[in-house]
Amino acid sequence: MSFLHEQTRRQFFDTCGIGLGKIALASLFAGGTNRVFASGGTPFEPQPTHFAPRAKRVIYLFMAGAPSQLELFDYKPKLTELSGKPIPPSVIAGQRYAFIQPDAAVLAPQFPFAKHGKSGAELSDRLPHLAKVADELTIVKSVHTDQFNHSPAQIFVNTGSPIPGRPSMGSWLSYGIGSDSQDLPSFVVLRSGGTVSGGAAMWGSGFLPTSHAGVPFRAQGDPILHIANPKGYDDRAQRESLDLIRKLNERQLGRVGDPEIRTRINAYEMAWRMQSAAPELMDFSDETEETRELYGCEPGNSKKSFANNCLLARRLVERGVRFVQLYDGGWDHHSQVAGGVTAKAKDVDQGCAGLIMDLKQRGLLDDTLVIFGGEFGRTPMVEASAALGRSQGRDHHPQAFTMWFAGGGMKPGITYGATDELGFNVVENPVHVHDVQATILHQLGINHEHLTFRFQGRDFRLTDVHGHVVKDILA
Repeated sequence: MSFLHEQTRRQFFDTCGIGLGKIALASLFAGGTNRVFASGGTPFEPQPTHFAPRAKRVIYLFMAGAPSQLELFDYKPKLTELSGKPIPPSVIAGQRYAFIQPDAAVLAPQFPFAKHGKSGAELSDRLPHLAKVADELTIVKSVHTDQFNHSPAQIFVNTGSPIPGRPSMGSWLSYGIGSDSQDLPSFVVLRSGGTVSGGAAMWGSGFLPTSHAGVPFRAQGDPILHIANPKGYDDRAQRESLDLIRKLNERQLGRVGDPEIRTRINAYEMAWRMQSAAPELMDFSDETEETRELYGCEPGNSKKSFANNCLLARRLVERGVRFVQLYDGGWDHHSQVAGGVTAKAKDVDQGCAGLIMDLKQRGLLDDTLVIFGGEFGRTPMVEASAALGRSQGRDHHPQAFTMWFAGGGMKPGITYGATDELGFNVVENPVHVHDVQATILHQLGINHEHLTFRFQGRDFRLTDVHGHVVKDILA
């Protein structure tokens, strides 16, 4: 009995006469989908897709805190007519809210709207730069979600589940189709504007190998800590150290078979390659002044702003990174929504538009999918609480919000879906969060029902058991 206690499961299967190779072969015949990497391979090698992709890469602009669609994208003049009056009881029956009472008074749109481009896309005057690329946008006004609090809603949009621990979208893509870059991570995370409620669960790999987790880049200095050698430690000494560590790790991998050892080996090798790739990536000195002005980048080559992150995102996808996620915090406007939206729109408007224009002029927009959105919308009713010091704000609203897409095989210059005259409920072409996820995967050549991973006895996928591709918005 003591002999069995000292054995790992890998060692047991190696010696019991069955063998892991036979078990793996049986699982393939049974339809298992978990990928197995050759000993000399990396987890980021490009993999075949289910069908021809329209997009090769994704830049996801996630506005954490939930932008008010009623101040930016979904103009409702009826709210001006009813401003200050209670919303009709028939509209709000059975609804739950995070902070306000359902019978709170209606709040009028805080800004004027106008139609732009040949498409006639209707946008708020807080978005003057985005208005210039209106004909590149696919605006979806009918997105809805199951979650009405920030952390679970943000995790839900990013992972398909409101509960932490599931793989994020970027991790699924890294696992499923790999990357075109072997010198940079396949999934990079950039942040601006403050904290995000969902935290690292939004870019974690969950039960997938941890090599597929998003890699957060720092805003200043080295993009990743300790990527530069300390003084007196040259490349030859480091390479010899890494070779020795690799031999020790491979010996341990052969003994116990823990896949995280393979992840550790790949992490060391990726860090070695990034030491030459990352400094050049982060140096904007080769960008023209016109390009930096296009994005609205901060002077002095600062990497703190959303605009700089947009430029860095373009540089990342140029170098083969599969999925770049830009998180911009600070969009939670429970009070003074007019001032809050004005400030945040100023932070992101030029960067978003500059990214689209720059990708297009470089021939990258056709196969780069750009996505903009938050975790839910905001209520047509006002939030005002003397106890909390709030006034003229909007509460959480999962029933309807707006996202937009550009490039990557989406149909440009259209507005899809609609809400009622109060902006409360979707009345035309509803699009659930799982539908958004299914559509994104589809554009990258992936059938969302077939990209699965078996964990704890069942197959998991990004869209759980839901999701339909929104074919009407595809070119």
